[in-house]
Amino acid sequence: MSKRNWFFGLSALVIIPGVISLLIFHLKLSVDFTGGALLQYSVSQSVQAAQVQQIFSQAGIQDVQVQMSPSAGGSQTAIIRTPPLDVTKLSSIEQAMRQKLGTVTRQSSDTVGPIIGSQTSRAAFVAVAAASGFILLYIWWAFRRLDNAWRYGVCAIIALLHDVLVVVGLWSILGKVFGLEVDTLFVTGVLTVVGFSVHDTVVVFDRIRENLVKRAARDFETTVNNSLVQTLVRSLNTSLTVLFTLLALTLFGGVTIRDFTLVLLIGIASGTYSSIFNASALLVVWENGDLARLFGRGKPTGRRLAAAR
Repeated sequence: MSKRNWFFGLSALVIIPGVISLLIFHLKLSVDFTGGALLQYSVSQSVQAAQVQQIFSQAGIQDVQVQMSPSAGGSQTAIIRTPPLDVTKLSSIEQAMRQKLGTVTRQSSDTVGPIIGSQTSRAAFVAVAAASGFILLYIWWAFRRLDNAWRYGVCAIIALLHDVLVVVGLWSILGKVFGLEVDTLFVTGVLTVVGFSVHDTVVVFDRIRENLVKRAARDFETTVNNSLVQTLVRSLNTSLTVLFTLLALTLFGGVTIRDFTLVLLIGIASGTYSSIFNASALLVVWENGDLARLFGRGKPTGRRLAAAR
């Protein structure tokens, strides 16, 4: 806890570039949010993304994004995102692809209208907000026997928002550099990260509660520090097993789930960090009145050991 400002600084070092990227470049939204068509084809021979884009351009379809990846048997998988297409236009494009690219087999085709896309955006925002609200209420209720129980809920939500900002900010940068898009799987990944982050935070907070009830230390900061040391190995062991699995899935799991597992990989790594080094440190900052003194609105007061009523 004596090095908590260093931990806050490291978080800021990761979050601030992402926030700047969000303000300047925004997020690269997929057809799930903007409307359009998402097509997946199996191509028997080796082709370049530019060849596929040229076929769509000749048919009068612009703003086409093509992602090529190798498949089993020497074939390739083409994932194509386009503006909305009617059936007649799509049939003519597929015929042109077979003439120029050889054997082309459609594996999937999804079309999303702009109205559905806007509804998906609203639903994603409501889902994250509702999850945060229920988490706040639950943690307040779970720690209701402690003084200032609501602080535990607020600090958990701040740590949760930290993880969301890390994921969304880095995704904005990756979207600008590598073209990664935000789709419904991204939202699912963020909600999964929210749950995992709070789960780890609650484990640490629960150990703080146990030590407060036992009066295991003379002041609040020492109690929090001891609690973190006691749960550190458990938290790291749990998180590392998940991270190793996600890393393997990201590297070898295939293009269809790569973005989803990458979201989880970034978010769970951030969640592990914030649960250990940020959430509990915020409790100490709040209890010590550091922010009030920083802005000249308060003076140091005697530390009162929070205990069960």
